Amino acid sequence: MADENSTHNAISAYFIGPKAENLDNFRGNVDIILDELKRARLRYARRNEDPDFISDDAKMSAEYRQVSAKFQKAVRNTAKLLGKHSVPFWSPRYQAHMCTDMTMPSLLGYFMTMIYNPNNVALEASPISTIAEVEVGEQLCELFGYNNDSTKKHEPTGWGHITCDGTVANLESIWVARNLKFYPFSLKWAMEEGQPLAFIPEDFRVRTCQNVLKEFRKLDEWELLNLRPKTILDIPQQLQSQYKISPTFLQKALDKYNIQTCGKDALVEHFTIKKQPTIMVSSSRHYSWPKGGAIAGVGSGNIIGIQVDDSARVDLADLEKQLEDHRLDGRAVYAVVAVIGSTEEGAVDPLQKILELRQKFQAKGMSFLVHADAAWGGYFTTMLRKAKKDYKPAGLQKKKDKKTADDAEGASEQEEEESDGDYSEDSDAVSEISVVRSGRGPGTDGFVPGLSLRVETQRDLAALRFCDSVTVDPHKAGYIPYPAGALAYRDGRSRHLVTWTSPYLSRGSVTSIGIYGVEGSKPGASAVSTWLSNKCIGLHEDGYGALMREVCFTSSMFSALWAALTPDKELGFMCVPFNKLPSESGAGGSIEADKKRIRSEILNKENKDIVKDEASMKLLRSLGSDLNINAFALNWYDAKGKPNEDVEEANYLMERVVKRLSIDSPNDKPSKIPFYLTSTEFEHELYGKCAATFKRRLELDDSTQQPVMVLRNVVMSPFPTTNGFLKTVEDEFVKIVKEEVEVSRKRNSDAPDFHSFLIHGDKRIYLSYRTMFHIGSHRRQLIVSAELDDADLQVYRDCKFTTEDPLVLKTAEKIDLSSVIAGVGTSRAQFTANLTTRSHGILHPEMTVRITHVVLDRPLDSKSRDDAYPSGFMPFYLYGADGEYHLDHMLVRHDGHKGNNIALTAGTVTLDNIPAEDLSRELHAGNRAAIVTTRVPPANGGAIINSGVPSGRFRAL
Repeated sequence: MADENSTHNAISAYFIGPKAENLDNFRGNVDIILDELKRARLRYARRNEDPDFISDDAKMSAEYRQVSAKFQKAVRNTAKLLGKHSVPFWSPRYQAHMCTDMTMPSLLGYFMTMIYNPNNVALEASPISTIAEVEVGEQLCELFGYNNDSTKKHEPTGWGHITCDGTVANLESIWVARNLKFYPFSLKWAMEEGQPLAFIPEDFRVRTCQNVLKEFRKLDEWELLNLRPKTILDIPQQLQSQYKISPTFLQKALDKYNIQTCGKDALVEHFTIKKQPTIMVSSSRHYSWPKGGAIAGVGSGNIIGIQVDDSARVDLADLEKQLEDHRLDGRAVYAVVAVIGSTEEGAVDPLQKILELRQKFQAKGMSFLVHADAAWGGYFTTMLRKAKKDYKPAGLQKKKDKKTADDAEGASEQEEEESDGDYSEDSDAVSEISVVRSGRGPGTDGFVPGLSLRVETQRDLAALRFCDSVTVDPHKAGYIPYPAGALAYRDGRSRHLVTWTSPYLSRGSVTSIGIYGVEGSKPGASAVSTWLSNKCIGLHEDGYGALMREVCFTSSMFSALWAALTPDKELGFMCVPFNKLPSESGAGGSIEADKKRIRSEILNKENKDIVKDEASMKLLRSLGSDLNINAFALNWYDAKGKPNEDVEEANYLMERVVKRLSIDSPNDKPSKIPFYLTSTEFEHELYGKCAATFKRRLELDDSTQQPVMVLRNVVMSPFPTTNGFLKTVEDEFVKIVKEEVEVSRKRNSDAPDFHSFLIHGDKRIYLSYRTMFHIGSHRRQLIVSAELDDADLQVYRDCKFTTEDPLVLKTAEKIDLSSVIAGVGTSRAQFTANLTTRSHGILHPEMTVRITHVVLDRPLDSKSRDDAYPSGFMPFYLYGADGEYHLDHMLVRHDGHKGNNIALTAGTVTLDNIPAEDLSRELHAGNRAAIVTTRVPPANGGAIINSGVPSGRFRAL
């Protein structure tokens, strides 16, 4: 039985364990590290015959013992504090952020290096950890399919290094893209008459984007902006080969004109480049992209967001349209970014198609870098890689460009341009990868099978080898301690674009790796941690790949849970996965049938039985995201089974749920949270049609641009599907949601309640309703005229002159306000109220109030409000009669239940420069008018009426 579950047994040895099952093993390795630390210090001291610096007498002194005891107490207390208040990332119950138990090799590697404290900014401060970082770069290059063999002359040599995180890696890729795009301009400037490189002969030629050999000096602006990456990177070697210009001389000659020195603006001005180049990335991109654009001087406004489809992948049609618009407009593109594992949804952009688009546009004379932001998804490539080093991703074989007549003539000057991103579409070997790896027979209920990625995702991961650069975060799916991001280049010469030091011509030289990139000082511990974990576990299908497969199985099981959680309305809520079910994706059938099948074929079976059924495994693989993030959302039904349609109220339910399943305050006790989830929002500006589609699937109103909240579970642990654990999670989750559904129902009930009104007027009484957005029966803007008994009216008039507080009518008992308003003109349109103020409480009880006319009654649910507040003015309702006029602020915008609104009302106002006869005509019989005021008073000091109002002053409503 153990042999049948051998892979999971091996994976179980990677971690300390949810219940510290492997702590003895970990402790034993820590002892080895400390023993070697002692040996290292003794060895160096004895070699130099050093004396004992800390004597036995010192160690026996009271002062020494006092300090040691103080340290021990502080350590114990801090360890206890951390243990009590830290989030239990190690537990399978933690399914929120990209955090989990770290591999023991990574922890041990970090610890053993940390106590030596090497700084990888310079080789002399980090001889071993620098070598480790170099090897990590080579490990990652090999993982992504980049060439590591410098003897292969017709294939660029890859290079990679550790960064603190993916944000800095993405920033560095922007920096490289910017510098590469402007390098030809720096060179051309330095070649102008009177400049240091003016001696370069006229016959210096390079290949244009369209593979035509042309004199460099005759290239126009567009051609310079669109040289292929390899063409630009080949230029220094070409100048050395043809004209014996050394790299050192070239660097000094270019220094004055280099974008690093003179800045982008100087180059733009000198060559009159009118349109700023851009970077294109999906609109759901990580925040590091606009941030990096701002830091690098590209400008966050030049990070162009491309629409996403219903699966949150980049919309290829919109990408192609944007590229074509740029080409026709003469606007260059620095790079197109493919997101390989989006942070919120786990979506993988169609990288193969993006690379094909680049080829298509290069044929039209437009070139750009393709960068893969695989901070999350990079390590999933291990699922495709064989353990042997010569593995090549299936179906991705190089093509050779056909030679033109000019090619033969210029071959000695510049080699034929190696195509960027060319590959065969024959991917049969990938499509034949089975959903269950061979040799993984079912065992006991503790059996955890592996599940492969979708075929299209496998192909896109395999296509990483043709990207110019890849961001990957070992501290995410590599299970490495923070901080450990990384950046890998397909052509390692790219790194010389972001260094201040002359490049070494010999690859055999080990340089200080810290001279490249953004960072200065950097912990060698991160490099050794990453290297040791990669080395021990292996960046291939039998190492990390096996772990990723089990995680994919677990993630798909969670996606099955969310998909079939609510088979009918009996639970009082619906749970809708972001990724569509088979019937929603054109496979036929119904959603109800899908849920029933998921229940019977997956959730109600043990792992070993699921694996035996090929159809069940294919169904399982069709569920969920491209990787291992499950996004889903909740909506609730009222007591009659009608679904809530208000986006705001669905968001309210989900916020209450996630608040109970996450840390909301430093005072929260992590141990009391039964299961951890997190949330995000799908904003209309970023998700567009994707968000609207998801709203409709939730049976929510999609007519507004209000963001919809989304719950997320990020699966990193391979353990949650064993021993009925998933069922336990389901029961706890359902219990919490059902409790919160009752809160939502009560909040949105139109049941009788106490209501209050501000009271205005003297000749005629008007009541301005005190709105409350968070209670359904109070979620309206209401203005009515009313009558009081003579005695009550006199009391009210007297109170107006004896108190400075606003006078408020509060109903003396709970009433059905909608029924009262509907009954205007009948005896039902009355209620008993108390006249009150905040300071004095009840001034006069039991007043009979009769509603005579409804001036305004409008709902304030989310679909009844504007998506944005008017800019430059504030709208009001104007109402009144008999020379008395009042103003109420129009409640046109409200940010959910967060309270970002203000209700303003004013009684008995005076309006300058508006003739009284106009007011009387427009407001006769209790009508109301729209009036607006600007932030800056007009020259005549009067109110400004919205220009959209036909009269030019105000409009009857």
